[in-house]
Amino acid sequence: MNAPDLSAPGQSAPGRSAPGRSAPRPTDSDLEKLAADAIAACSRLIRFDTSNFGAGESRGERACAEWVAEQITDAGFDPVVLESAPRRANTVVRIPGTDPGAPALLVHGHLDVVPAEPADWQSHPFSGEVRDGAVWGRGALDMKDMDAMMLAFVHHLSRTGQRPPRDIVMAFVADEEDTGDFGAGFLSREHRDLFEGVDTAISESGGHSVHLSDGARLYPIAAGERGSAWLTVTTRGTAGHGSRRNDDNAIAKLAALVTRFAEYEWPVRVVPIVRALLDGLSEHFGREISPDDLSSLGAAAPLLADTLRNSVNPTMLRAGYKHNVIPSEAGVALDGRLLPGTEAEFFATVDALLGPDATRTGDHNPPVSADFTAPDFTAMAAALRAFDPEAIVLPFCMTGGTDAKAFAKIGIPGFGFVPGRTPEGFDAWRYVHGVDEHVLTDSLAFGAGVLATYLLTDPRAHT
Repeated sequence: MNAPDLSAPGQSAPGRSAPGRSAPRPTDSDLEKLAADAIAACSRLIRFDTSNFGAGESRGERACAEWVAEQITDAGFDPVVLESAPRRANTVVRIPGTDPGAPALLVHGHLDVVPAEPADWQSHPFSGEVRDGAVWGRGALDMKDMDAMMLAFVHHLSRTGQRPPRDIVMAFVADEEDTGDFGAGFLSREHRDLFEGVDTAISESGGHSVHLSDGARLYPIAAGERGSAWLTVTTRGTAGHGSRRNDDNAIAKLAALVTRFAEYEWPVRVVPIVRALLDGLSEHFGREISPDDLSSLGAAAPLLADTLRNSVNPTMLRAGYKHNVIPSEAGVALDGRLLPGTEAEFFATVDALLGPDATRTGDHNPPVSADFTAPDFTAMAAALRAFDPEAIVLPFCMTGGTDAKAFAKIGIPGFGFVPGRTPEGFDAWRYVHGVDEHVLTDSLAFGAGVLATYLLTDPRAHT
C-alpha cells in the first residue's frame, strides 16, 4: 500500500520517495550491532534517575550527560557538555559530513524524565531491566529510546568508518519535561553557534507504527505542533462578610467564566497538516473521512481528534482564605492549545469568553510547523519503507509541544521522527508518563535501523 499522492503536479508527495531512489539499508550484520547497541544504551540510560520535578528541581541530568559524552568521545568525536545551571547539563556534538557545504541536520533528544513512584511498578522504574522482549523503566518511550538509537548510530559510524552526507548536530538536552529553559531553550539562546548551517531538525514524537482498522500500518511523522497559552485569569469583586448577600462576588464571576469555557464548542479548523492526514487516510480507505466521524480509523483516530480544534481547559483554581469571608479576587489557570495559523482567532475568542470582569496574564508559545513536502520528509518515508515496504507515511500535527519550539525560534523547523514498530494492541501512550513504561526490543532494533538509514541518506536525492 502506497501513500496517496497529495502533492501538486511536479512535486513529491509527502511520504513518497522518488522511483529508484530508495534509502540505503545497512547490512544484516550492521543491523544486528545497531540493535544490540541501542538496547544496551537504552538500558544504561534508564539507570540514570533523571527525574524532573519542575520549578527548577531535577536530579541526574549532569551524570547522564557526562556518560553520553564519554560514549561519543569513545567513538572518536568531540562533544561538549554545557551546564545551564548547577547539575543541569546538555551534551552536544557535531558529526562532520562528506559535504561541509550542505545544510546540516539537528537530531535532539531529552535526557530528563517525569518522576516515577517505585511502589507502583512491577520492576524498579530506574532498573533498565531487559526481560520479556523489552527494556523496562522510566523514559523507555519518552525518550531514552531515541537517545539510545542516536548513540547506536554514533557507534555505527565509528565501527564502519562511514560518514553522513551532511553535518549532523546531536543534542542530548535537559529539562524538556518542564519548561525546556535549562535545555533546548538555553542552547538556542546562549549557544546558537552550535547550530550554524542547520536547516532541519528531528526529535519526538512520530515515525512509530499505528495500526489502522483494516490492518494497514501508518507511520505518522509530526510536521507541526499546537501552540500553548498558559493563562492565569483573575476576576475581581467586592470583599465582604460571608453571611451577607453580595452581587459583586469574585468567585461567582469566576464560576460563570469557567462554565463559559467548559460549554464553548470550538469550531473545526482543518489546517494544512491535518488536511494532508485526512486526505491521505481518505484515499487509503477509498472514502472520505469526515472530521465529524473518526470512528472508522481505529488507533489512528487520536492523531486527529485533538488537532481539529483549538482548546482551553481549566487546570487550577485559587480563591479565598476563610469560610466567612467573601474574597475580593479569584483566579483560574487555563491551559490553551492552538493550531498553526489560528492565533488571532484563538485570543479573540478567549477574550470574548473572559468577559469584561476578568484579566489575563500568562505565557504564549506559538504553534510551529514544518514543510511536509520537503525532501527530508520524503527521505524519512523512504527509510521507513526500506524496512516496511507497505508503510503508509503521512504528516500529522501534535496536540502538545516539544523542544522543537525552542529550535523553531532560531529558524530550525522540526519533525517528530522516532521510528519504531510494535504489534497491534501495544498502546505506547498507556505507558508514556505512566506505570511500567517499556520499549520492545524489536521496536528498538527496527528504529535503530531506520534512523541510521535516514541519517546516511542525502535528502537532496529526493528533491
